[in-house]
Amino acid sequence: MTKEQAKKDILNRLKTIKGHIGGIEKMIEEDNKSCEDILIQIAAIRSSVHRVGLLIIEKYADDCLIKNCDGEISREDLEKVLSTIVKFAK
Repeated sequence: MTKEQAKKDILNRLKTIKGHIGGIEKMIEEDNKSCEDILIQIAAIRSSVHRVGLLIIEKYADDCLIKNCDGEISREDLEKVLSTIVKFAK
């Protein structure tokens, strides 16, 4: 996937998440949905946000470790990527 394709995919996913958040706001404002329905939508958003994070990590690792690599991966670059993954996983 090219950088532009990845960017477009991530932005589309974020727009979808934004739409879901708007839907939840409407559900709460209109007071016509059960807490269960709202929580299901929140779980879907959480899953979507997690997926966006994974896509960004994948692109970051690709840029940092593969595309900028001249055949060897430096320990510093590897530690940087691993640190980012750990921060995301918390």
